[in-house]
Amino acid sequence: MLEFLRIQNLALIEDLELEFAAGLNVLTGETGAGKSFVMRALGFLLGDRLEADMVRPGRDRAVVEALFHEAGPDGGELVIRRELAGGTGRSRLFVNDALSSQEAVRDLRARLVWHTSQHGQQRLLSPAYQGRMLDAFLPDRGLVERRDALLAELREVAARRGELAARVQSLQERREFLEYQGREIEKVDPQPGEEAELLERRRAVKDEERLRQSVDGALDALHGGEGSLLERVAALAREVEALAGIDPGYAEEAEALEGMRQRLLELDARLRREEREAGGGFDAEAVEARLFELSRLRRKLGRSLEEIIDFRAEIAENLSFLDSCALDMKRLDRREAELARALGEALAALGAARREAGQGLATALAAELRGLGFAQEVGVAFEFTPVEIHPGLAEDRARMLWTPNPGQAPQPLDRIASGGELSRFLLALVGLLTREAMPTLLFDEVDAGIGGLTLTSVGARIAALAQRQQVILITHWPQLAALAGRHFMVRKEVADGATSVRCVPLAGQDVFDELARMAGGGAQGQALARELLAG
Repeated sequence: MLEFLRIQNLALIEDLELEFAAGLNVLTGETGAGKSFVMRALGFLLGDRLEADMVRPGRDRAVVEALFHEAGPDGGELVIRRELAGGTGRSRLFVNDALSSQEAVRDLRARLVWHTSQHGQQRLLSPAYQGRMLDAFLPDRGLVERRDALLAELREVAARRGELAARVQSLQERREFLEYQGREIEKVDPQPGEEAELLERRRAVKDEERLRQSVDGALDALHGGEGSLLERVAALAREVEALAGIDPGYAEEAEALEGMRQRLLELDARLRREEREAGGGFDAEAVEARLFELSRLRRKLGRSLEEIIDFRAEIAENLSFLDSCALDMKRLDRREAELARALGEALAALGAARREAGQGLATALAAELRGLGFAQEVGVAFEFTPVEIHPGLAEDRARMLWTPNPGQAPQPLDRIASGGELSRFLLALVGLLTREAMPTLLFDEVDAGIGGLTLTSVGARIAALAQRQQVILITHWPQLAALAGRHFMVRKEVADGATSVRCVPLAGQDVFDELARMAGGGAQGQALARELLAG
């Protein structure tokens, strides 16, 4: 039950509070007074989307909050608040002061509020909506859930099978070319990192060649010509050493020359070792030949070596797939057949359950309609048409037919039902659908297009519903407003150049005045108001 609703800074509503009661609550007011804003605010609270321009001009945000009391032994208080930012249009939603999501609140919506409007009347004309209404009366909703689960899995398996078949066809068309590319790659057999290693070898070969040339030149400088450098340095060292024996002033130079001679001897020994080791490196021709082979493969396939190595694995995988896919295809065929059989059985069970539920619903709905002013001979039936939902599998889809008058053949609602008749149909359906869930029933001008004795029947039915669950009714009929346990009047007020929507509870004389206005005003309106209040 909706106990309290507060709306702040939403459209023309500045600050509005409503305390609803159990039973029948009625909202009335002139056309355009703002009753729709109240309903839109409640819809926004329960998951509907509103744009940022719905925030009242000059305000940062709009806030809608409500207090619900859920029915049943496990029921408790539930506080829902939703805020709409004026600048960004973003909203935040809280359930019992904890941040929540719109999806979570939409899940709560069905058990909190059942909104019935003129839009709902038009939906009633849709066979798909009629089918969903019938499914709501199935004793075992698991039949629909099993149908949905089997159909979803069957479509998934069929999709996988189709993808597999498409891939097989594509690869079969390319198989010869893939095998040719695979052979070309195998001839060269490139290895990961091989090209970088070969380039490093090429660099090493060039470095080795330069080293050999430098060694040869250095040795030639040490030993070449008449009187090698080593011999001349040794001779010079001997002469200076002799001078130092005569003149001690040459001792330092003699020592330096001897050190130079020793360093040159060490250099000579090292160069000779390098000379002996030269030529033990890489085969330059073999390196260049391999690099050319890899380069030609790159040009032929139009890929880098890393891509070619990956492509070789891809080719092997694709060819292996072609060889093994027959087993996968058989497995999917077998699974598809199993699911198709299970779905066929589920559809048969669902069809039988729908027919049985359709008979019960038609009988109950006809009884409700008779109580709403239809002829005693009014008849309702469900027509079932097979609709293929998967190749070879058809589901029986329901469409509602009715006979409003004796002697007429059953006809679909969209062919003969007037607005007033649709209103009563919807009212009858809602009364049947909400027997177990017991949410708050919100009727938004569901009484449009009716009057006279029919209006009296509709009022009696709404009053009966209000005895078992909370009803909020927006109406322009004084005959219905007079049934309210709590009556609210919605009106617009202008203050300081700004328009605001007010919603005030009425009692006593105010109720009388509003009923009289709704009845046309004047003496006639007052007379009808007195009659209605007298009961």
